[in-house]
Amino acid sequence: MNVAGRRIFSGIQPTGVPHIGNYLGAIRNWVNLQNNASRNDLIIFCVVDQHSCTTHQDPVQLKENVTNMVAFLLACGINPNKSLLFQQSKSKSGNEKENSNLGLFSYPVLMAADILLYKSTHVPVGHDQLQHIELTRDLTNLFNKRYNNDVFPLPESILTDTARIMSLRKPQEKMSKSDKMVNSRIDLTDSDDTIALKIRKAVTDSNSFLTHGLNERHGVRNLIDILSALTDTDKSTLIERYGGIEYFTRNLKSDTTDALIEHLKPIRNRYEDIISDRAYLNDILRNGSEKAKEIAEETMSDVHKVLGMSL
Repeated sequence: MNVAGRRIFSGIQPTGVPHIGNYLGAIRNWVNLQNNASRNDLIIFCVVDQHSCTTHQDPVQLKENVTNMVAFLLACGINPNKSLLFQQSKSKSGNEKENSNLGLFSYPVLMAADILLYKSTHVPVGHDQLQHIELTRDLTNLFNKRYNNDVFPLPESILTDTARIMSLRKPQEKMSKSDKMVNSRIDLTDSDDTIALKIRKAVTDSNSFLTHGLNERHGVRNLIDILSALTDTDKSTLIERYGGIEYFTRNLKSDTTDALIEHLKPIRNRYEDIISDRAYLNDILRNGSEKAKEIAEETMSDVHKVLGMSL
């Protein structure tokens, strides 16, 4: 007897080079979900290029960004033999297009539409997106009850436990691709020397000793969070490690730099190899989008039957 597995869905916008916050907050979690999935699970990752059009995008740059994002995901460990990886705009039939001009006000609905289109049962999210999943659940219940048919499964959240990674220059703000200060973030393409320079310049404070009260020490806490996530070391262990050292930030920054370089250098090298093979990337996008389109068309066929719109 075949037991239905989970259908895990998540997406990422192709809006530039991913940074360490994107990696630790989402991409690494995707890789873990993929590698720990059962044989009956279907893992679906989408480059949501249509969603990125809620703001103006240069078409040529957007196409390049999609290709680059796929290369980054592969370099980070997404395996097209284990996961379905595709481009959002290439997976939908012509009569099912979304209106990208609805703008940011509709973004939660756009997100819900994709979750439902692929009949997702589980969605990995951070705390700041939980309300989007609740909206999706509300829409699912509304549709299923109105038409007395369980067309869509009720999606569940897979809550990621990673701390939010903050700006290196303004550690009370979230790390962002759009920040004009390039030293505010660690990009996955940064060289070893660039990583070292950015961490050396990272904002901390003038307190020369580390205490357990980190709530108001935003810069120090941010480096602790990064080092903890990269080394899988409990934060309390790190606080104890640096607790008795005067001018501990030198040690903390040095260790954080080493951990970043050790973790990101292989990713950067794989990315450079992958991005140079455009034929390989195009094959992955084409194959993934064809499979995703099959799922989407099957879902819409089920919806049309329930609505009485099928022939």
